[in-house]
Amino acid sequence: MSEINHTQQKIDTYVMPVEANWAVSVRERALNWIVEHGLPNRKDEYWKYTDPKLLNSTKIPEINEIDSIENSIFDKLSRINLVFNDGLFDASKSDDIKIAGIEIEPLVDANQKTKHWSKDYYGALEKTSQDPVVRTLASLNTAFATQGVTIKVTKKISLPISITYLHSRETSDILIHHVVKVEKNAGITLLESGGVGSRSNSVIEVSVCENAKFDHVRIQGRSHEKVAVTHLFANLLENSSMKSFTLTVNGKCIRNEYFIDINGENIKAHIGGAAVGDRGFSQDDTVFVSHNSPNCESRQVFKKVLRNGAKGVFQGKILVKEGAQKTDGYQISQGLMLDDDSNFLAKPELEIYADDVVCSHGSTCGEIDDNALFYLTSRGIPIAEAQDMLVLAFLNEAIDEITSDDIKEIIANRLKDWMVKRHKL
Repeated sequence: MSEINHTQQKIDTYVMPVEANWAVSVRERALNWIVEHGLPNRKDEYWKYTDPKLLNSTKIPEINEIDSIENSIFDKLSRINLVFNDGLFDASKSDDIKIAGIEIEPLVDANQKTKHWSKDYYGALEKTSQDPVVRTLASLNTAFATQGVTIKVTKKISLPISITYLHSRETSDILIHHVVKVEKNAGITLLESGGVGSRSNSVIEVSVCENAKFDHVRIQGRSHEKVAVTHLFANLLENSSMKSFTLTVNGKCIRNEYFIDINGENIKAHIGGAAVGDRGFSQDDTVFVSHNSPNCESRQVFKKVLRNGAKGVFQGKILVKEGAQKTDGYQISQGLMLDDDSNFLAKPELEIYADDVVCSHGSTCGEIDDNALFYLTSRGIPIAEAQDMLVLAFLNEAIDEITSDDIKEIIANRLKDWMVKRHKL
């Protein structure tokens, strides 16, 4: 079957909603982009390590493990909880969204309004991200997603906004699109947890204004059969900062894409992730950070622990444009192999057009250090426990990118649970 026919078949599985004219125009632009460029394939430069077949297919994958329990890994935190059930916003299970300093509205309602603040933001960062890397799965989301929330933050919010994804169906194909604007001098922490569906395509577009702060922590669902692609697109203005961390545990095909656009001086952008996977696991982090202004800092820190033939991929790029002097760009990706059958594939890139910068990248993979393991076991620590200690120590650099100590502890506990379970297999 030709790529054109396959793309059209995928498009035909969705229906474009009837909304305000501005939203319809954005969706039509995204749809035309998909038709022009087609769905991703292994011939594309940034897809040669990850087969997009499961993401492109019109057949919805089936999973056995579902997240229908009405709780979240973040339950012990004081937070404002928003719940999506099988991809639909569930107001009855969500907390009151009328909060001082923040405006939250379901996307399906916002896009119906002739005048809404998200008019200038919905689809805008997705569009920017298409140059120089074509991302038609993100365009597919913009064209057809009706579920998600719009969040405008006008002051510093102490309680995090937590989005909990529940699903009760074994087969579900979910599109989720969130639009976030953090206004000048404001700040927010956004949490995500749960499996969304058996296959999901999500987009978060974040505009961080002058002197604003945005923190993001995402914990993806536990199912071994889960298929997902996520997109985080951010535009940062002068003196702003953002941190994003994603924990991926298991999954058949998980792809996390990031595009960070730095447009102002004295900006800090930190992107991190930890992935742990077993048999059949395929996980890909693809990151693009564009430094367009001087005196800014970016960090990319990604760690992956793999066993039983699991595959981990990291593709990270730092682009420093002409005039972006005094840029400090750091990138590290590492894989820890718990057997000889797993694979870690890395493609770090630097593209620099300024002459007064400090940029570095590094990528390594290897096994658990025998000397460190011997040291721990010689002091009476059981070998399984010693291995777990070394795995956590390996992941710590990525986990340290999280601002909150409470959330760090939650992440560490989730990783400990994974390691306990793998000893039973």
